[in-house]
Amino acid sequence: MGSRGTYQEVSAQPLRVPRGKALLVDEYPEDLQYYFNILDGYGYRVRACNSYQEGVRCLGDEVFDFVMVSQGTPKFEGNCVLERATEVDRSLPVLVVARCLDMGCYLEAMQLGAVDYLIEPLTVSEIGRVLESHPPIRSIAASMSGAVP
Repeated sequence: MGSRGTYQEVSAQPLRVPRGKALLVDEYPEDLQYYFNILDGYGYRVRACNSYQEGVRCLGDEVFDFVMVSQGTPKFEGNCVLERATEVDRSLPVLVVARCLDMGCYLEAMQLGAVDYLIEPLTVSEIGRVLESHPPIRSIAASMSGAVP
């Protein structure tokens, strides 16, 4: 488990080619801002939500290329966002971020289709590894066809 990156580390990330749109759902304001900065630094347009219900609504109203959702407590409140994301698009990569390891939540997240389940604190490079492993398919297709994502 790594330590959380500093603001300087987050803001020093090289800007990347626009990667599409990311949905970020976390009920902790400081985590929401930290992860927003990281996703933004990797070239995503970020829609940040501070409630799971708002995240579920966004998945019904907008198209996303990546979803990052906090687990919440061991009751796994974030599973409603994960379930909705996979209903909308089974190929949509969803990263679940947990404050503490809970094997039941881990297994549920993976069964519901999460691409990864990581324990906080997350570093910029840990999140970057997930993002690089799951490039936005719509953005890649649009760039190949010459369209702007």
